[in-house]
Amino acid sequence: MKQKIESWFRLSEHHTTFQRELLAGFTSFFTISYIIVVNPLILADAGIPYYGALMATIFVTVLSCLFIGFYANSPIILSPGMGVNAFFTYTIVEGMGLTWQEGLGAVVMAGILFCIAALTPVKSILSRSIPESLKHGITVGIGLFLAFIGLQKGGIVEKSPDTFVKLGDLSEPTTLLTLAGFVICLTFYVKKVKGGFVFSVLLISLAAFAFDLTPKSEIVTGDSGFIFFNADLSGWITAEFWIASFSLALILIVENMGLLHGMLPDRGKFDRSFQSSAFSSVLSGLFGTSPSISTAESASGIAEGGRTGITAITCGVLFLLSVFAIPILAGVPDAAIAPILIIIGGVMMQSIQFIALDDFTESFPAFLIMALIPLTYSIVDGLAFGFIVYPIIKMAVGQFKQVPRTMYVMASLFLLNFVLNSI
Repeated sequence: MKQKIESWFRLSEHHTTFQRELLAGFTSFFTISYIIVVNPLILADAGIPYYGALMATIFVTVLSCLFIGFYANSPIILSPGMGVNAFFTYTIVEGMGLTWQEGLGAVVMAGILFCIAALTPVKSILSRSIPESLKHGITVGIGLFLAFIGLQKGGIVEKSPDTFVKLGDLSEPTTLLTLAGFVICLTFYVKKVKGGFVFSVLLISLAAFAFDLTPKSEIVTGDSGFIFFNADLSGWITAEFWIASFSLALILIVENMGLLHGMLPDRGKFDRSFQSSAFSSVLSGLFGTSPSISTAESASGIAEGGRTGITAITCGVLFLLSVFAIPILAGVPDAAIAPILIIIGGVMMQSIQFIALDDFTESFPAFLIMALIPLTYSIVDGLAFGFIVYPIIKMAVGQFKQVPRTMYVMASLFLLNFVLNSI
């Protein structure tokens, strides 16, 4: 068995071990497990039954992680993504007037379009067309986004009606627990303690339980059962259906491409990882949830040493087991997750060194991506601004020939998407 695992996942070639991959999988799971609770809450606003969306979230993640683990041998975690779920609920369903069943049909169609792009030369054309400065800008932007989420989860920053955000109340017990957890987690990380992220989650969770700071579970179970195969494709004759499908496909293609370029330790795994993401998107619509993406939280497992598909498979198995432990997972405090997100944000920030900061036409579009991903709370919107401004600034200095034609097309589509969403 050991030889088969070594042969299939090529552990020695990746300079890793089975134990390290397991720890990376556990780390990724604890970092992304909040999606089990949060994703159904957002989809419920679209009319999807909460419990059905919860089970769909779990099973799509399980199958997607197993697929990318075995097919791509990649440590990337595929799960319904934040931002895309809001686009599904508040733009496709509430904004365009589609029913949630028709919305799921649009998810399936967008996934099919994504698969076509992922399995044809379109993938390579798009990948080559995105400038390196924007790719690294995406990495940094996602890192800042994760850090911002972590700071919020931990109560270190909070909403302000006057200044958007402000320093939180550092005397609050949960915030103090976050700060203590941050010191523990950071110490584990800089000392390269194997499984440090997992240990910090367990320690902080135990401390929260001891001081009665564990969040109260509000999960509702059994409200309507499974909602698999409720996608409605009958709206294919309407303009709204195709606008929703093409907009979603564009978002999925560009976001997954940016995330994978930013996180994959081995760029040779890009093609199969990208194809796995496309397959996962189709699966999402069929099972009853918003599209899955290559999650930014995968960076936590990669930082823990995950290099192969065992990381993703471990996470998938844990998601399956979570069916029996949902109330326990809901009890893991934000203070346990926040330090990991902040540290991973700092790690991803290092990619800024690869941006040509001495060339304003390259650095400014990247800067917009870095700034607007966290400030708009949307990876998609941050990408859009950077992609739109890049050809504009190049044309302004007479370098329009240096911009690949595909970039002009993507910039136009992003701009069109903004216009349609504002109507």
